[in-house]
Amino acid sequence: MANQQKPSIKHKTHRAHELLETLKRLGGSARNSQLADTMGVSEETIRRTVKKLSKEGLVSRVHGGVYLAEAQGAPSFHARIGERAEEKRRMAHAVARIIDDGASLFLDVGSTTLFVAEALRANSNLTIVTNSLSIAQTLMNHNQNRVFMAGGELNSSVGGTFGASARKFVAKFRADFAILSADALDVEQGFLVADEREAELAQTFVDHARNSIMVADASKTQQVAPMVTCDPSEIDIFVTDTRPGRRFGAALKEWNVEVVVASQKEAPGKKKKNK
Repeated sequence: MANQQKPSIKHKTHRAHELLETLKRLGGSARNSQLADTMGVSEETIRRTVKKLSKEGLVSRVHGGVYLAEAQGAPSFHARIGERAEEKRRMAHAVARIIDDGASLFLDVGSTTLFVAEALRANSNLTIVTNSLSIAQTLMNHNQNRVFMAGGELNSSVGGTFGASARKFVAKFRADFAILSADALDVEQGFLVADEREAELAQTFVDHARNSIMVADASKTQQVAPMVTCDPSEIDIFVTDTRPGRRFGAALKEWNVEVVVASQKEAPGKKKKNK
């Protein structure tokens, strides 16, 4: 029979069905640790369930995470979760060391900022404003955090909200930090993204934050994107995985941007001491 040729969710175990439904609520992708927290089970249980679902073609696995197979038409976000995961993890912990408990933050949607959100779970009493479903799920109901989700049109390919409604909501806040990601780095224009709506919201985040942090790994210097997030001089700190090359390093200096290179030797979550 034709119905027997394609896996059907109704024939899955309760755990598998719950995982698939949780992935849908999180926008189609998630880290294993995020799924474990949301579902109240161990990461080992998540890995076993994901392995079974992967064999049946219902999900695709990436390093430390998973995304719905039906979302493969939009790999620009879902597949990126597993790319350069170690570098993203190091950068995320470097960002978390900058943020004090009790701080207020803007976090944009992106695979890199999702790693930052996970690292920020070591902090407490944060106020987070985000347009990312996954980030909101990662930080809500944890360590006395308050999480605000920007409204607007939901883009299912990245699990985030955009548009005038999202920008209007963000403009109600004044945050200590805006934490942003980029699709490409350019020596002339600075920090670029692929989508106009992302760029518009990023500018709103920057306009309403006391300090702005851009997080991007060195591979982004080899990428191109059409939209400028903001004037690069509006970024206060650039967190990356390796020392910038000569040209981009000179540009950062001209823009008066502090560079933080995530070290492999620094302990995750350990705060830097003020001198």
